[in-house]
Amino acid sequence: MLKNKTALITGASRGIGRAIAQLYAEHGCNIAFTYLYEEQEANNLVEQLQAKGVQVLCIHSDAADFNAAHAVVKQVVDTFGSLDILVCNAGVAQDTLLMRMTEEQWDNVLNVNLKSVFNYCHAATPQMMRQRSGSIIAMSSVVGIGGNAGQANYAASKAGIIGFIKSLSKELGSRNIRANAIAPGFILTDMTLALSEATRAEMVKMIPMRRCGEAEEVAKVALFLASDLSSYVSGQVISVNGAMG
Repeated sequence: MLKNKTALITGASRGIGRAIAQLYAEHGCNIAFTYLYEEQEANNLVEQLQAKGVQVLCIHSDAADFNAAHAVVKQVVDTFGSLDILVCNAGVAQDTLLMRMTEEQWDNVLNVNLKSVFNYCHAATPQMMRQRSGSIIAMSSVVGIGGNAGQANYAASKAGIIGFIKSLSKELGSRNIRANAIAPGFILTDMTLALSEATRAEMVKMIPMRRCGEAEEVAKVALFLASDLSSYVSGQVISVNGAMG
């Protein structure tokens, strides 16, 4: 489905980003990905992807750094010759009530979650415009649509992604470049598994399907958006949330 294409995925050493990288590779896509902290997990992922018979480029980089993002995209294009799919997945949460939130917590979450999307789209779109093709996929959240107490910074960053992607799709549509967002609900990742069992049980009660989602279920939507199956889909937000809202 993605044979001989090249994808760049930010924050792919674990969780949803890792699942996307693995699924793309299974469909013949060459993979470039970034990580910031989990070096061992990143190295393990390289081995797993190479075993699927695709080319892999692993780059240690901070997605919130504008110049670093441009350097990453240049390295990807220099290595593979093209950039067909960009998945902006890097993210962080620093949850607390607004009255207790520090300026640093606000800035860090907005920089990692939202500014990083600007950084990589700014860097990648010139190449995609030259190709007159490309698919941009950004990871939003159910919280970016409906909000959540104690997550004002996270919700603002994820809501910002939606507005950004909708605007970008209108700017780039004439160049045959699509831009979409995915809004996962409660997905079983390291972030949610760190919560207590009682907290997770309360979360599940809010989900009509009565379970948390799997990272692989989000990855399947990312595969659809990266492929020609979604050739006329742009400017959309696809929720993967078990009917939460």
